[in-house]
Amino acid sequence: MASYNWVDITTEFMEKSSELKLGELLHDPEFGLFEAMSAIEMMDPKMDAGMLCNQAKKKFLNLKHGIETGFVKIKDLSYPELLGIIDDTYACLVTWLEGHSLAQTVFTNLYLHDPHLIEERSLRAFCISMLKIVDIIRDRINKASVFEEEDFQSLTYGFALATEITDSRASGMLKEVEDDLLRTIKNTRTKQNEDSDPVKEKEHVYATALHSRIKFTKLLFSALIALSKEKCQGIGDANQSLKQMLELLQGMKETWSLGVQNEDQDGRTRDYPTILGFEPLINQRLLPPTFPRYTKIKSREETMWYLNGLINRLKAVCTVTQVSGLHQTMEFFDEFSKPSPCVLSRSILQLLYVPTNRRILGTHSMVDVLKEAIRGFIVPPALMPRSAIANNAPAKEYVDAFLAHCVRPVFNLLQTVGHNRARQRGKWAHLLEELGTLQDEADKVDAYLHSVLVKMEPGKQHLACFGTWVLYHTLQVMLNFTLSGFELELYAVHEYHYVYWYLFEFLYNWLISTLSRAGTLLWEQETAEQCHQKTKSGKKGKKNKRRTRPHSRELTLAQAAQSMCGAYHKAVTGLMLSGKLQQPQFEYDSEEVRYNHRFAPFGCLVTPPPVQYPQFKEMTDLSLYNPPLQPEDLYSTAAKCFQQARIHYEGLTNPNNEVQILIKVCKTNFVVMKLLIGGHRKESKDPPEFDFSSHKIFPIIKIP
Repeated sequence: MASYNWVDITTEFMEKSSELKLGELLHDPEFGLFEAMSAIEMMDPKMDAGMLCNQAKKKFLNLKHGIETGFVKIKDLSYPELLGIIDDTYACLVTWLEGHSLAQTVFTNLYLHDPHLIEERSLRAFCISMLKIVDIIRDRINKASVFEEEDFQSLTYGFALATEITDSRASGMLKEVEDDLLRTIKNTRTKQNEDSDPVKEKEHVYATALHSRIKFTKLLFSALIALSKEKCQGIGDANQSLKQMLELLQGMKETWSLGVQNEDQDGRTRDYPTILGFEPLINQRLLPPTFPRYTKIKSREETMWYLNGLINRLKAVCTVTQVSGLHQTMEFFDEFSKPSPCVLSRSILQLLYVPTNRRILGTHSMVDVLKEAIRGFIVPPALMPRSAIANNAPAKEYVDAFLAHCVRPVFNLLQTVGHNRARQRGKWAHLLEELGTLQDEADKVDAYLHSVLVKMEPGKQHLACFGTWVLYHTLQVMLNFTLSGFELELYAVHEYHYVYWYLFEFLYNWLISTLSRAGTLLWEQETAEQCHQKTKSGKKGKKNKRRTRPHSRELTLAQAAQSMCGAYHKAVTGLMLSGKLQQPQFEYDSEEVRYNHRFAPFGCLVTPPPVQYPQFKEMTDLSLYNPPLQPEDLYSTAAKCFQQARIHYEGLTNPNNEVQILIKVCKTNFVVMKLLIGGHRKESKDPPEFDFSSHKIFPIIKIP
C-alpha cells in the first residue's frame, strides 16, 4: 500500500496570500478557471451534491439489506403503500425525462434493483414493466439522437432492465394483476338494496385507484411498443392506447392523494420520495466524480399533469403520418417544436418519420420525396415527365447526383428541428455551411440543364429552378436562426433596430421574391397543363373556377411578417431619436462588433449575400433626409406598417391561434404609435417596455 508524506502548508499559504491586495488573483498555468471553480465548489454542501452522503445516515445499503432489516416490505403491502410507490415511481420517471440521471431518479426506488425478490404480485409486475418502459425509452431516444446532455442521460449505472423477460410476458403479468383487481372491484361494489359497508367501500376505492394505475402502465408499455414498430404499423394501436390512458389519467389525478404520503422536513415538503422502498442517496457513490446536479423529484400532482401533456404530445406525433409532402412535414415539425416538447416525444416523432433505415415513414426513399417536393414547389422541367430533358441521359445523371447530395442536408434540417429550442440556434448556423455548398451545386446544375433544354426545346428555359428551391430552404434557416434570438432573449433592446431591419429589408424581401418566382412558375405550368388537356380532349372546357395562386398563404404570412419587422424597426428608431431609448456607451466593443457577431453565420453564403455593417449604416442614415426626420414621422410609418400587417393577417382563411394573437399585437401597437404621434408622454425619457408575453418575436410596446 502506498505511503504519502503529507506536508502542512496552511501557515505558509496564509502568509503568502495575505500579500495579495483586495480583489487581486494569482494566475498559475496549472490552476485555471476550471480548477478554481472546482476548488470553490468542492465540499460545499450547497454546491457539492456528493457531500450529502456524509450528512445523512442511510437506513439500508441495498434492497437485500433493506429486506433483512425490515425497512423494505416485499409482501403484504397495503393499498396506500402500493399507490404511493407507483405514483412516486412515475414521479421519478418524468424527472428522469427532464434530464436527470437514472441513479438519482428511477433507481432511488429499491424495488427496481431486483424486482424478482418481490412477492407482492402487483408490485412485481409493475416494477418489471417499469424497467421495460425505461429500456424502450432509452432505446428510442438514443436512436433518434436529438438530445443533448441537459435533455437526457441514458447511463444505466449497471442496473438490469429486465431484458430477460419478453414484452409479451411483462404485459401478461400486468393483465393478470388487472384481472385480479377487477374481480376485487366487482366484489366490493355495493349492490342495490344492500346496506353500505364502509370497509368494503374503502377497499373498492383503493382497488379502483390501483387498477387504473396498473392498466395505465400496461397501456403506456403497449403504446411505446406500438410506436416502435417498423413502417408506422403500430400507429392505430398506439392511438387507441393513448386515448384510454387519457381517460384513466382523470381518475389517477383525483386519487393521487390516496397513496401513503412522504414525510415533511421541518414543515417543508421534501424534494424526493421518502416512503417505503425509496432511498434518495442509495446510488450516490455510483455518480461520476464531477459535481452532480441537484435533483428535485416532481410532486405527484405535477407528475399527473406531465403525463397528461406527454400523452397529448404523443397523440399529436401520431398525426405525422397524415401529413402529405416534405414541406408540409417540415411545417409540422416546426409547429411541434415551438412549445418545447419533451425529449421522448421529439425522439418518437423523428423515428416515425425518419426511422433508422433512413426511409421516410419507413417506406419511401428520400430522393423520391425530394422529387415530389421540388416538383410541387417550382416544377423544374427536368422533373416533368413530358419534358424532353427528363429523358436525356446526361441531364438525368446530373439531376440524380444533385438529389443525392440534397439528402444529407434535408435529413439534418429535420433532425435540427428535433433538438431543444436552445440548441437549435447553433445547429442552424452549421446547416448554413451545407446549404451554401448545395446552393453552388444547384446553380451549376441549373446552368447545365438550361444549356441542354434550349437546344432541345428552344422556347423553354431551366434557369434557377433547383437553385430557387435550395434558396428557399436557406432563407428559412436564416430566418429561424435570427428569430430564435428573440425567443432565447439574446438581443438587448438597443440591438432591436438592426435585427428587425435585417429581417425587414433583407431576409423577408428575399423570401417574398423567392416564393413569388416559384408561385409564378407553378401558375404558368398549371395553366399550360390545362390548355394541353383541352387541346387533347378537343372539347370546349367549362369556365374554370377561380384558382388560388400557388404559395399564396405562405406569401401572405411572409408579407405580414415583413411589415411587422418594418414597423418595429421604425418604432425603435423613432424611440431612439426621441431619447426614450439610449444607446449604451460601449467600452470593450461597439455596435459594429455586435452587428457582425449577430450575423456572422451568414458570411459563408454567396446567395443571398450578407449585408455588411457599412451598408446597413448607409441605408439607415437619417441625416440623408431633407428636411430631417422627426420621431413622429417614424411613428407614422410604423403605424402604417402595423396596419398593413393586420390587413395581411386578417386576409388569411382559417387563421390559427398564433395569427389571432398577431392581429391583437398589431392593433395594440397601432394604438401606441398613434398616441406617440399625438405627443403622448413626449417630454418623458422613461424607456418603453417590450412585452413578449403574447408573442415571442413580436412584442407589445408599452410606454410608461
